Amino acid sequence: MRKIVKTLLLLVLAVSLFVTGCTSSSKTDNSWEKVKDKGYLVLGLDDSFPPMGYRDANGEIVGFDIDVAKEVCSRLGIELKLQPINWDAKDQELNTGKIDCIWNGFTIKEDRKKNVLFTDPYMKNRQVIVVTAESGYTKLSDLEGKTLGLQAGSSAADALESAPEFKAKLKEVVPFDENITALMDLEKGGVDAVLLDEIVARYYIQSENKNYVVLDEALAEEEYGIGFRLGDVKLKDKIQSTLEEMARDGKLAEISIKWFDKDITTVKK
Repeated sequence: MRKIVKTLLLLVLAVSLFVTGCTSSSKTDNSWEKVKDKGYLVLGLDDSFPPMGYRDANGEIVGFDIDVAKEVCSRLGIELKLQPINWDAKDQELNTGKIDCIWNGFTIKEDRKKNVLFTDPYMKNRQVIVVTAESGYTKLSDLEGKTLGLQAGSSAADALESAPEFKAKLKEVVPFDENITALMDLEKGGVDAVLLDEIVARYYIQSENKNYVVLDEALAEEEYGIGFRLGDVKLKDKIQSTLEEMARDGKLAEISIKWFDKDITTVKK
């Protein structure tokens, strides 16, 4: 009897060690090593999101986030590969392994943290309403019964859902694939207003010399971060530490001044 019990205990111990070993192995985080070994980081982005990441007149993808990512990768000894994605399917693109991160004015939100691992914030932003100067609209209540455009699957869409009373008073909400398309539709009179990131709105108005107005009232305040798969802690930490290094030596501020004429980054501040 004792021999049987002893045998059973040894069997249980062996199974326990096997399960523990498998669990430990499955939780091993080699995310940075994988990127380092292949020699490049695949950055997923919406390539129509100026000034964070967009195509210039020559079709080249440029922007603030792109310059920062290039510097990060240079310091880490790897290449940067840019992969335009459908922003409405960004989580799927990340979790299926098609990209290593989402880095393109990506808003940190509590509900997103369930599916995405974020770095610390590197920039603040607001979701604002843009109208034409001749419209005469000056506050959110002026848009009652009006048509609002926004980018599908964006933080603007989330902000609108978080303001049900405002949304209920609108005549219609029109989704667009890109912010720029929505702003072009505003100019043509297809929509009465556009909800989008303040950083994008002000850059577009200035660079394109558009006669638009940003309403003072915002629907939401937010922060940008870089998104990774939940298990890719080591890769996230590697990028985060490099950003902090760039903040300390002034390179991050230099890139911000290039794009915004001042340092609006928030790393280690």
